Order: sequence, then structure tokens, then C-alpha cells
Amino acid sequence: MHQPHGEPRRSIYFNYQVFPAYTGAVGAPHIARKPVVVVGAGPIGLTTALDLARHGIPCVVLESEQQVSEGSRAIVFTRRSMEILQQVGVADRVSGMGLPWNCGNSFYRNQLVFRMESPQAPDDRYAPMTNLQQPYLEQFLAEAAEANPLVEVRWGNRVTALAQNSDFARLEIDTPAGSYELDTDWVVAADGARSAIRTLLDLKLEGTSYEGRFVIADIKIDLDLPTERLAYFDPTWNPGNTVLMHREPGNIWRIDYQLPEDETPEQALQAESLCERINAQLEMLGFKDVPWEMDWSSVYSARALTLSDYIHERVIFAGDAAHLLPIFGVRGANTGFQDCHDLVWKLAFTLKGLAGPKLLPSYTDERVSAAREIIDEAGKSTRFMAPPTAGYRLVRDAVLSLSLTQEFVRPLYHWRTSRPHDYAESVLNCPTDDNDRFAVGPRNGALLLNIKLGENDYLFDRLGACFHLLYFTSAAFIPDALLAQVQAIRSSGVPFQIIAVTQNAQTRVVGADQLIEDTSGHIASKYGITQGGAYLVRPDQHICARWHQLSAGQLHTAIDIVLGKH
Repeated sequence: MHQPHGEPRRSIYFNYQVFPAYTGAVGAPHIARKPVVVVGAGPIGLTTALDLARHGIPCVVLESEQQVSEGSRAIVFTRRSMEILQQVGVADRVSGMGLPWNCGNSFYRNQLVFRMESPQAPDDRYAPMTNLQQPYLEQFLAEAAEANPLVEVRWGNRVTALAQNSDFARLEIDTPAGSYELDTDWVVAADGARSAIRTLLDLKLEGTSYEGRFVIADIKIDLDLPTERLAYFDPTWNPGNTVLMHREPGNIWRIDYQLPEDETPEQALQAESLCERINAQLEMLGFKDVPWEMDWSSVYSARALTLSDYIHERVIFAGDAAHLLPIFGVRGANTGFQDCHDLVWKLAFTLKGLAGPKLLPSYTDERVSAAREIIDEAGKSTRFMAPPTAGYRLVRDAVLSLSLTQEFVRPLYHWRTSRPHDYAESVLNCPTDDNDRFAVGPRNGALLLNIKLGENDYLFDRLGACFHLLYFTSAAFIPDALLAQVQAIRSSGVPFQIIAVTQNAQTRVVGADQLIEDTSGHIASKYGITQGGAYLVRPDQHICARWHQLSAGQLHTAIDIVLGKH
């Protein structure tokens, strides 16, 4: 029988809660069947479950442990991740506790040689980056899941076997009280880097594993340093290697330092070794003899790997179960959030019978493409942080040396931060709209631009689990033919809202579900649009069609395409 760790994990900043193990199905006379089973209650699994609930899809989450993850792990969440977390209801808690920042600093031998600042515009609700330890985020998500009647989290439940049929999968699940079986229409494997589901299906990741190993050490210490990314190349105490530092809430500092090639993880995690390296880094920064306390430490290697397909019959992969990405550029969890947000609406529409044959397969097309693009970018960052060969090290060291005096090489320190993926080549984009005739504005496949509408009021606050038509008009009503088409779309079961954007000061537009006044023309300018034009937006906030002048027939065609029916 499965016996998960039953004592709360030790931490000097986070109070771990041991959730009761679910054993209710052990010995049941019949095998239950669920629409979706999510394997893994990490950030990606729980976000997937909460996002499914937004679309009215109930699910069961299986987690082999009885508490949230140990150690800081993923600590930097991008603006796009915060927008996704807003959709599932936990962004306010994350931003309330997290530390916002927008600057990264690179030092060569403790001399600042490059400073990168991520832009923040008045239309941005969230900071470019927010630091928060992963256990806090998981706790917020777990509490939201426990409060949601459509989500059932089964702690202490480990999947030990999986069998697939034409229209469902059967899972064998071990618990502290014995085992049981559970059937489901779909399995979402969000069970992390060591995915048990990936192992059960004997699937192999493709890509590159880098030899450079890093120690992660979380320490509690009061340092007078900014909340910014701090990267130190070739420090005196760790020659030829790299050190990263991040401030976390609660006077916790994350220090990642690269190990010499001949040192094993076991040697690196010895208390004496940890103390010696951390003290050396602090002394280099002028904090000799400042007291500190260790919270957690681990070792990781940079890997740039992905499955070639994220859908395997009734099993769908997301997050680290689908791909392993280097942390340089905060790509791991942030890429996973985009995975699940892309997947969920397509899976929900499939379960509701609203999808054509191309909709669900577009998840693997879009997200594998994103992973491969990230792997290409992350490989550049990783080869700079931890050169894999003597040739790469020679080039990297030349850049480091030149950067002391030559400004032109300093941008090579750029760490290529995670960003929202642009699905420009998606089969869901409308090929017959006006996309190519726009001079400005986000193109098809791109993320919708957020806009500040008022005090604590942004465009993304108005978006729900449905399609949205941003319709720019000066009239007091939606044209009858267009409104009739929208009503036909809704009658087919597709959730759809019209957001009228008007430059007139008016209280309503007949036929619109929401009204946004744009008397300054700011929104129309950013979207490059005229009156009578429109943007069609997917439930994951990506654009799939745009027109300078929209007709009912054009909308009908675009909806069929984005539902995967053409």
C-alpha cells in the first residue's frame, strides 16, 4: 500500500499542512467514471482543474503526496502567468504576498556589466515578474480547489497502472488503505518532471540534457539588496562558473550556484560544503559574518527536452510532464501555465460536443511548437550560463572579458525571458479575414492586449470562459445580421460574448453584453482599428481573427475554423 510522507515538512517560513488521504473508493462495488482526471496537484495540475471548472467541467485531481511541494522550486511568475492565475481566482493572493520586479543585473567578477529592464506600461495590471515560493502558490490553488464544487482533490493517491480504450482510460490507484480503479474520458498528466504517467506509457523526451549542475539553496537572511535578478559570472570563489540570486518573501534568499564538473550532488549538499559556498558568496557581496539560516537545498541540471506529441490516445500531457526546460529565463512553470490554459478550453469544448476534429489536436501543435521555440532560446541562455564544451566556454569567457570595456557585447548577457507564445501558424486562425491588412495591433495567434479601463479595472477583468468579440462601433446597436449570427452561435452551445468598444459617451449598445467607452481613442489606436471592425478572441485570450469591417458571414466562417471544423 502507498504510504506518503505523513509528517509536515520542515520549513522556517512555510507551515506545511498534511491533507487527509482519500480512501473512499477502496473496496467500492463499481468503478466510477469521471470526465477528466488530472494527475498531479502541483501548480499546473491545480490550475488545470480550476480552469476546467470555469468551463463547467468537473474533474478529480490525484496527488501521490499529502502536502504541497517541498522547497521554493518555481519562484518567478511572469505577467502572463499572473493573468492566467487571475482567471482561476488566485492572482490577488499571489500579488498580495509576492515581490514584484522588472530588472535583471549581470556581474562579471562582481562588476556590473549589463542591466536589463523589462518594460511596464500603464495598461499592465501586473509586474513583469513576481517572486513567490511555489509552496505558497500551491497552497492558494489547493484552497481554491477545495472550495470549488467541481474539483475533487484526492491526496495520497498514486497512479500505478493505466490502460486505454477507444473512448476512456482506466487508472489503477494505490492509497494508504489499498487500491481502487477509476475510469475517465481523459487523463491530464501534470505530474511533473518525473512523470509516472509518462513512464507508464514508455514515452521518451527529445532534446538536450546539459552537464552543468547547480545547487539551489534557500536561506533566511536580512540583506540590503533590491528585488531583482542578480547573476554573477566567474566570481572569485567559484571561478569559471555562475551564481544566481533572487529575493523571496519573508527575508528568504534563493542562491543558485554552479558546481565544478568533478563534484557530485551528494558532496555538494553536505552541510560543510553548503556553508562554505554560501558564506563565500555573501562575503563577496560585502555581507561577511551576517547570520543566516538554511531552509532547503537541492541540485538540478539544465535540460531542454520535450515530447514530440502531447496527446496519446486518452492521455494529454502538460507542464514538466510534457517538457523539461532550463530555469534560466523563468520558463518552467510559466510555460506550463500556458500549456494548461491552451488545453482546457479545447478539452472542455470537446467534452461538450462542440469541437470539430482539428480542435483538440491543435493543442499539441501549438504547445509543442512553443516548447521547441523555447528550447532553442533556452539553449542559448543555458550555453552561456553553463557552457557544455570547451568551445562554448572559450566564446563565453571572451564575451565576459570584453564586456568590462566593450558595450556592444553586453546584450549577449540577455537571458531571453519567458513570454506569451504567438500562435501565428495555428490552424485555428482564420485565413480569410483582414489580418494581413492591419498596420498595427496584435496579429492572429497573438495574445490580446490588456488595457487599463479605470481605477482597478482592466480589459482582462472583463473576460470569462468563452469567446469574445471586441466590436468597435459608434452606433447605438449591434447590426441585426451580426446579432442574429451571434445568437445562432450561442444556440449551438458555444459560449460567446460581444464587448462593444465605442468612442462615444453612451450608456449602452443594444445587443452587446458589455460596453467599454474609449472616448480618447486609446484602445482603437492600440488595436489599429476603425468603426465596424472587430477582433475575435479565443477563451484563452489569443486572437483568431480580425477585421476592418465585420459581416455575419465572416464571423460564421471564423467560428467554424476556430472550433476545428474546417
